[in-house]
Amino acid sequence: MSVPELRIPKAAIFGCAGPVLTAQERAFFAAKNPFGFILFARNVQAPDQVRALVKALRESVGRNDAPVLIDQEGGRVARLKPPHWRAAPAAAKIADLADQDIDSACEAAWLNARLIGGELAALGIDVDCAPVCDVPVAGSHDVIGDRAYGTDPGRVATIARAAALGFLDAGVLPVIKHIPGHGRARADSHLELPTVDTQRAELETTDFVPFRALADMPWAMTAHVLYTALDKERPATTSPTIIRDIIRGQIGFDGVLVSDDLSMKALGGGFAERTRAALAAGCDLALHCNGDMAEMEGVASAAGPLSEPARKRIARAASRRSSSLRGADPAKLLARFETLLVTRLAS
Repeated sequence: MSVPELRIPKAAIFGCAGPVLTAQERAFFAAKNPFGFILFARNVQAPDQVRALVKALRESVGRNDAPVLIDQEGGRVARLKPPHWRAAPAAAKIADLADQDIDSACEAAWLNARLIGGELAALGIDVDCAPVCDVPVAGSHDVIGDRAYGTDPGRVATIARAAALGFLDAGVLPVIKHIPGHGRARADSHLELPTVDTQRAELETTDFVPFRALADMPWAMTAHVLYTALDKERPATTSPTIIRDIIRGQIGFDGVLVSDDLSMKALGGGFAERTRAALAAGCDLALHCNGDMAEMEGVASAAGPLSEPARKRIARAASRRSSSLRGADPAKLLARFETLLVTRLAS
């Protein structure tokens, strides 16, 4: 009996509908072979259940290294919640420490990410869609709001880098988002397409700054935002101009580029069309989150095998995981983190 030919995974990441895989989902994933998966609150009940689901997802595609993503930022964006997991604070609360001492803010960001990363690694989840590197401005929609590390681009960059390193030190790959910047959006891209009319020169000195500072990070997620100064017709996710000239060019990001969720209402057209547009623009991976089977069929029909550049970026990203601190005592890390928040914010 010959050894089966190794299949290159599709350039897609899918969610699933509930806390366990259905027979239909298992068969679909086995047939379509997506690169990886993403979990949401609907998929989470308890630690053993999450570990079993993660295992089942990987088994469905026959790859133990298939990445499993989650959005575990802290604050209002957290899929893992008490009583089984810590209620991590929003980024803005950590950023408040920088008013007294930027070093304390960075230490707190690292500790918080290290603690979150430890929880994820214990479940088999190896990619976290965090930190947020967006820079909110006055009048922008609060879809970003306290998820950001403040409103100063330099401060956001410094604290977000500390958080990203905390994830890496836990053995979890961070995803910087939403490149090249969602902070100016006056609408929620989950519901409609935001339009930003700011001139490129101003974007370069504000929105782009944190992403440029973290351009060496392994993964990034695009913004479903239309920047009229960069591309008058297409949002960043589906714009070859923005991905080539801004994200890969001026910002200099050469890691794994994943689209934001293709099921968000910021994008128009069918799901095959959205997928083709994102991948043709230069995204390495098309992300679809809601677990709707009909929509996933559309995405799968348009997502081809991972490109060779994408495979190289994925391999390079995987090599960034650190294991040197996985044995750190979570209780000591948490005690230090809480001390920083209590003593600094009280002063």
